[in-house]
Amino acid sequence: MSKNTDVQTSTIQTPENENKLGTSVALFVVMMVLFLGSIYSLSFLSLGNPWPMAACLGLFALAFWIPQTVLGRSDSAGEN
Repeated sequence: MSKNTDVQTSTIQTPENENKLGTSVALFVVMMVLFLGSIYSLSFLSLGNPWPMAACLGLFALAFWIPQTVLGRSDSAGEN
């Protein structure tokens, strides 16, 4: 009796082959624009106008929330 030893090879998902370089660069640029926009909005901050701080907090939160939650990067480092 012989065993069937066909093993299906699957691509192992590592951080190196997770995205193409162009996609990674585009995502980085968009998130960096959101982050730098949040910092730039603080230049308009004054005691009488709270909206620049609201914009800062919103853009800052999006710059971290989108990659970690929507794009799924928060769970990709430790998977085997």
